[in-house]
Amino acid sequence: MRTNVTLDEDVHQFASIYARAKGITLGAAIGELIRKAEATPPPAPDIRRSANGLPCFPATGKVLTLQMIKEAESEFD
Repeated sequence: MRTNVTLDEDVHQFASIYARAKGITLGAAIGELIRKAEATPPPAPDIRRSANGLPCFPATGKVLTLQMIKEAESEFD
C-alpha cells in the first residue's frame, strides 16, 4: 500500500540508517520496525508491596490530598 507519512527528523534518520544497514527500502524498514514493536510484550508493571502485602503507589513526589480525593469522587456522582 502506498501512503504518505510525516516523521519527526530523528525518527526518519533512525529508520533511514536502519534501512541502509539492512539493505532494504525505507518503507520496508518502517514496516519491520513496527512489526517488531507490536511483537514485543509490554513491560510487566512494577507493583511494590508494603510490609503487610498491600500494593503501593509508585513514589512520584506528588501528594494526594483529601481535597483531591473528594474532587475525584464528585466526578462520579
